[in-house]
Amino acid sequence: MGLLRRSGSMQQATFVELFFDLAVVFALDRVVAGSLPGFFNDDPARRWGNAGRTLLLFIPVMYLWTTTAYLTGRFEPHRAGTQVMLLFSTFAMMIMGTAVPGAFAGEGLVFAVVFVTVRVARPAVISLGLGSHRLRRLYWRVTAWSCLAGVFWVGGGLAGGAAQLVWWAVAAVVDLGSAGLGWPAPGLGRHRNTIWQVAGHHLADRNAQLLMIALGETILAVGVSYSTHPHGLYETAGLVIAFATTTLLWRVYFQKAGELLPKALDAAGDPAGWGRRVAFAHAVMVLGIVTTAIGHGIVQHSHTQVTHPSWLATILGGPALFLVGRARLEHLVFARVSRRRIVGVALLAAAAPLMGRVSPLATATTAAAVLLLIALLDWRNAAGKPPEVPSPPG
Repeated sequence: MGLLRRSGSMQQATFVELFFDLAVVFALDRVVAGSLPGFFNDDPARRWGNAGRTLLLFIPVMYLWTTTAYLTGRFEPHRAGTQVMLLFSTFAMMIMGTAVPGAFAGEGLVFAVVFVTVRVARPAVISLGLGSHRLRRLYWRVTAWSCLAGVFWVGGGLAGGAAQLVWWAVAAVVDLGSAGLGWPAPGLGRHRNTIWQVAGHHLADRNAQLLMIALGETILAVGVSYSTHPHGLYETAGLVIAFATTTLLWRVYFQKAGELLPKALDAAGDPAGWGRRVAFAHAVMVLGIVTTAIGHGIVQHSHTQVTHPSWLATILGGPALFLVGRARLEHLVFARVSRRRIVGVALLAAAAPLMGRVSPLATATTAAAVLLLIALLDWRNAAGKPPEVPSPPG
């Protein structure tokens, strides 16, 4: 009970939260590195299947980050009890990261057991400590649904092979679907998480920091790939394009909408619902950034003059996913449709049929050019105008 945040509690991220983020960077880097070999398989079907496997690894990592951010939004991160839970989560994230490369090659059980353990243990312990507090029912419901999803996560780890994909896909649906429905349970009711009403500014900052984590992982992944493998002019050009793309993603995100999240929260009529939608938009953008990082890894390891369809979907699809999430964020902050982002997605889609007969480097350069165009249009649109005031949709 004493761990619950009080009114006036500091909203900035603490050092222990940033320490947890270091483990997230490692886990995301392993997702990127672990997915690359599958994109060079001779069987096209296996290359496409690799994309699905990568998504099934990304979801638990992202889910654990989100639930940890909600934990520090609800409970005072300066207190020892909360810090113990954060360190427990950090260790779990690190072990999950080490198991990522072999998650579909014999180490899936390690990944699943660690994820399920932290997902079940945290809400169960919190429920026991809340006594008669009204939040106790929420955490008991979360515990129950985490146990149900855990059956499928662990079952997939035990099954292996093609069955593992099915088990883990069901587990992901149970985890995400139960959260979206408010974790309903007989006798305990259902209620959506209202944490954004309690610590909205904290969560707005944490989501912006998550974007920076993902962007940092992109630089880490391409830098490690470049420095640990033979490289020449082609790889050096790929490194430059990767850095330029990452810089442009950062610029496009923070151009107004990303900067104004806290003010937009204050203006939102329904902070809890608005915050859930903002969190989903950030998850889409992070998935786009991670996919972009995989695309740059493909550039570093490929020496062909053609770009296979699965490579195209990765190299161009990553920036497109990011722009979709960013367009949604702009609507949440300013209640308007971002035509520049929609045009960017359309340009990337239109370029895809033309990129099959050029090198992956040329494809990545095309994606960077589209992002540069959007960044320039953003700058031109804002030049000489007074700062915008957030106006979230009603």
